Amino acid sequence: MNPRHKRTAIVFALLIALAVTHFNLGISFARSEALTEPPTPEPPPITAILTTKGNRPITVNGAQVMSGATIVAGSIIETPDLVGGTISLGALSNLEIGPNTKLSIDFDENGNMRVNLVRGCATVRTKQNVLGQVDTVQGVAGKTDPKRKGFLSVCFPLGAAAPIVTVAEAAGAAAATTGSLAGIIAAGAAAGTLPFAFRGSNPSPSTP
Repeated sequence: MNPRHKRTAIVFALLIALAVTHFNLGISFARSEALTEPPTPEPPPITAILTTKGNRPITVNGAQVMSGATIVAGSIIETPDLVGGTISLGALSNLEIGPNTKLSIDFDENGNMRVNLVRGCATVRTKQNVLGQVDTVQGVAGKTDPKRKGFLSVCFPLGAAAPIVTVAEAAGAAAATTGSLAGIIAAGAAAGTLPFAFRGSNPSPSTP
């Protein structure tokens, strides 16, 4: 091999070696970057907004809160005498809570809501394609119909044999009522004031 061809072969070999080195470095860097890349953060929990009557405090997870507080799924809520509140998931659904009530609430990003009512009164209002459900210690008290706007009201005073349940049509008229206070509950459903039908009364002791 003449010197000129030899030099060309050496240069060509060096170029190949350099290219291979760069390629391997690129792979190593990509692997290292993939290993050190921080995990994707979890989305923040879905929250709802609380409004209380007269901006007076109620108890959420053991703390006193007022209007404007954010409520997360799984919260335990208690209202005192004469004070009710509303938990809103925007235009999708809301929960109206009567005085002297204890419950827990779960919901998702689609506005679907499930309430576990320990005592007192709770009213769930839902838009179409949204499900609302209220449970008591006796099981499922009622559900809204996702095919239409929903109205579901459940009252379960401490010591009652069974919850009083009202389900209303979209227009607001009572569709089905069970319990001895059917007339009162139906009237409250039509007027949209059921959670406060017992305002001024104390159907249960202050202790759970």
